[in-house]
Amino acid sequence: MVTRTKSVSTRTAKSDGMTMYLKRVFALMCGAIGITALTSFLTMATPLWQALFTPTGLSGFYYVLLFGGLAVSIWAQVRAFHLKPSTAALLLALYAIMMGMVMTPLLLVAVTNNPFTILFAFVLTMIMFGCMALFGYKTVRDLSFLGIFLFMGMIGLILVGLASFIWPALVGGTFGTIVCLIGVLIFALFTAYDMQTLKNAYFYVGNGEQKNQLAVLGALHLYISFIAMFQYILSLFNRD
Repeated sequence: MVTRTKSVSTRTAKSDGMTMYLKRVFALMCGAIGITALTSFLTMATPLWQALFTPTGLSGFYYVLLFGGLAVSIWAQVRAFHLKPSTAALLLALYAIMMGMVMTPLLLVAVTNNPFTILFAFVLTMIMFGCMALFGYKTVRDLSFLGIFLFMGMIGLILVGLASFIWPALVGGTFGTIVCLIGVLIFALFTAYDMQTLKNAYFYVGNGEQKNQLAVLGALHLYISFIAMFQYILSLFNRD
């Protein structure tokens, strides 16, 4: 009887710990999304947006933000368990600010074409993200086999994005639409994959600080998937 009581207490403690852990992950992720939204709004509402453009296209400052943000996200992931949780959270906020400015050109196009597409894209992204995150948390099927394919797909999307800077027509027309659809699919699957990974990893990390570090890392991964899905969906709504 005592053993059974201890077993129930242990399961309850683990369940409560998991709940608090996931609340922290999603609180950090939602906070980063809020920072990105606020940054984009302030950038568009002030003359700062002009710094992102030149008479012939995007400015050097835009590319500094784009590749600087990529560097910050990679460094934060590599050093995730060597940083204090507060420092990692600050890096997440910095990345969110940079992404808010990087997204401004796309948002300006949407505002010019149809501002409601921003709302539609955001709502659709929330629905897709929520469904895939719930699937990743609830499914008993091991999704680890997706990791290598999703990583390769993400690298392919990055290479197409880099190539589009040299040949802008590359992401136009039917091919551009296909790229956007593939991007939505890849990051939707990434959401489920990361959610399952975060759930499983919780039981393998050690002390409370490591769990907090893992929470920030998980928030970063889920934030990247959410923002990427939003960008691809918004691009689909605003294609010529």
